[in-house]
Amino acid sequence: MLSSSSRIFVAGHRGMVGTALVRSLRQAGFVNILTRTHSHLDLTNQQDVRLFLQNEKIDIVVLAAAKVGGIHANNTYPADFIATNLQIQTNVITESFRAGIQDLLFLGSSCIYPKNAPQPLKEEYLLTGPLEPTNTPYAIAKIAGITMCKAFNRQYGTRYFSVMPTNLYGPDDNFHLENSHVIPAMLRKYHLGQMAAQENLQAILDDEKAFGIIPEATARDIGLAPDRSHLQHGHEPRVVLWGSGNAYREFLHVEDMASACVHLMNMSTRNPEDQLINIGTGQDQTIRKTAGIIQRVVGFSGETLFDKTYPDGTPKKLLDTSRINAMGWKPKITFTKGLQDTYSWYLQQIAKSKK
Repeated sequence: MLSSSSRIFVAGHRGMVGTALVRSLRQAGFVNILTRTHSHLDLTNQQDVRLFLQNEKIDIVVLAAAKVGGIHANNTYPADFIATNLQIQTNVITESFRAGIQDLLFLGSSCIYPKNAPQPLKEEYLLTGPLEPTNTPYAIAKIAGITMCKAFNRQYGTRYFSVMPTNLYGPDDNFHLENSHVIPAMLRKYHLGQMAAQENLQAILDDEKAFGIIPEATARDIGLAPDRSHLQHGHEPRVVLWGSGNAYREFLHVEDMASACVHLMNMSTRNPEDQLINIGTGQDQTIRKTAGIIQRVVGFSGETLFDKTYPDGTPKKLLDTSRINAMGWKPKITFTKGLQDTYSWYLQQIAKSKK
């Protein structure tokens, strides 16, 4: 069990997950939280990782660093996803052991489970069938990390364990429309549609400054001129979402995920089978229903279309959370409240970028 003075290294502290973890650890009273930016520590460089971990006398490593993205990004950059993640994991896990660090928390992903596994997904379903093709390289990298943790535990008696969060969303997410996950992509598209409906060109330009280029297709959907000089007169903005909208997904606010990790890190003992633990809400809904909730949060009243030429990914992905529930943790943030908080954060970032 950790103490308030335990030295905790959070790898990947600038991402959505890492930021939430650091915040939750501080709220829980931990005072020795170590972080490093990529410019100060390249996790793909084994020698750099070795020197850092050997010199810092760390009690536990939280490995939240990863190359992540949605279906489009996974389809476009499969080699990058498997190679970069394997490098990071191998370096951090192996060098943690060499530095004598006995405790490590590895952040996995629910995409590790077979595409057609029974629902809800139990931890023991890992490696029981083929993976979803659109993100197989990323999933295999994550499975390798889980297996490494188990292997070090079995051979050397370490206390390395892995958590499998469901689809996460929240502040500090990636809202780039070409490589983001489903929630930030939909939220941004609805925001742009709402600004176009209000004929607020400046708000759209501010959004692009804060969150990156608006792809050509999205610009056409909202009636934004290619040169960004005007909005087309008389054009009815619409939101076009990828896939049929019929796939089911489970969503968890990143603050709930972070609280679950801190809860597990604080446990004095864990059963041997608890080397792999799902983190989720235990409830799912269709992408179409999800889109409707986001549309209402943003206030967009225009048309929503689903482009079936894009893949849905896994048809259904709901985690069985009975293991972590039995360990005393349950989520607290409702989906609507979490979206409202995320959209408020989103608007705040646009306002900050204007200063």
